[in-house]
Amino acid sequence: MLQPGKLVIASHNQGKVREIRALLEPFGIEPISAGDLDLPEPEETGRTFAENALLKAHASAKGSGLPALADDSGLCVAALGGRPGVYTADWAERATFEGEPGRDWYMAMGKVEGKLAELGSDVDRSAYFTCTLALVWPDGHEEVFEGRVNGSLTWPPRGKLGFGYDPVFIPDGHEQTFAELEPADKQAMSHRADAFKKLVAEIF
Repeated sequence: MLQPGKLVIASHNQGKVREIRALLEPFGIEPISAGDLDLPEPEETGRTFAENALLKAHASAKGSGLPALADDSGLCVAALGGRPGVYTADWAERATFEGEPGRDWYMAMGKVEGKLAELGSDVDRSAYFTCTLALVWPDGHEEVFEGRVNGSLTWPPRGKLGFGYDPVFIPDGHEQTFAELEPADKQAMSHRADAFKKLVAEIF
């Protein structure tokens, strides 16, 4: 069981932190991000979403002495053999003008679209977002929960409300991209919400 109180969200991604915070607050949890605590981001060397989520959650739990929740999520495109998958964020990496690594999500979306275009105009554009949540306590106990939302990719990007690949992803049964949907509507159906429902059923 997870008791009310402080919980570290093991992420420096503010969009992701906002989504997780909104999901947690009704349960008496006080979410604080790893960025707020100046905790370093561990290198994501795992080959699966679960491995990377556990790496991040264990690092934050150890560094803070508090329970920690980490999310590792990605976009999996059918025609690309499931890529970018676990390397979803890597496809957005670029050097900034200061020489430090940064992420350009429009560049990443362009990479995906470019690879689809190479396969022809009738290419299968189905894709899904997947999310793995790892919850780790300071004593090392861990729990893992997985969620998914199916959809298809569109081009050009549409909407300003989301983050990451949201502007090109249309969830099944809808005409708007994740970046066009109101945050509450997106959260109700997202891969993160699906994983979180499983976490709530088990932990709360």
